[in-house]
Amino acid sequence: MSDQNTERYRQQHKLRLSYMPWLYASLKPAHRSWAKAWQDEWQAYLRTMETIVIGKDCFIAPEARLFAEPGRPIVIGDNSYIAADCVLHGPITLGQGVSINHHVSLDGGRKGIVIGDNTRIAAYSYAYAFNHGMDGDKLICDQPVTSQGIHIGCDVWIGANTGIVDGVTIGDHAVVGMGSILTKSVAGYAKVAGNPARIIGSRITED
Repeated sequence: MSDQNTERYRQQHKLRLSYMPWLYASLKPAHRSWAKAWQDEWQAYLRTMETIVIGKDCFIAPEARLFAEPGRPIVIGDNSYIAADCVLHGPITLGQGVSINHHVSLDGGRKGIVIGDNTRIAAYSYAYAFNHGMDGDKLICDQPVTSQGIHIGCDVWIGANTGIVDGVTIGDHAVVGMGSILTKSVAGYAKVAGNPARIIGSRITED
């Protein structure tokens, strides 16, 4: 393969990794060497420009947008992945082994978003840890902004196109169905779906 073709292949492979970052962990050694150098350079840039802590063996797509001003940090645990076209605004804390798929939007408001180990958030989902007042005597833009924070437990699976509002807690091992809107907290191991989301089952099977 010519040098030109090798570079074209590499650029396409970078794009593939950006949208399917879980492939990063299974790269063959020949690909892992250039991919790690690519990621090391990009992650060093993020650390310089934003208030970001990045753990070991993480993948962050260059097409993702991470914003973390002083006082609004983003902390990313080991072996976590952030795919292309995500928008993350701190404060946000990701545990270890967290996977954020493409086009996910997370805003930590003032109180922050905390996501536990080994949680998966599917594409086009969003969580906003703030809310506007809605009194009828003021314009929306003049309303006070409140923030309670969002807490998502460990080993949670959040389906595509899910929305999570401020103040919600999702317990460990819960599953949220595609297209759900979470307006209330969810117990551990629960399966929920719908708009607004309601319990439809449990991951715990009874004998």
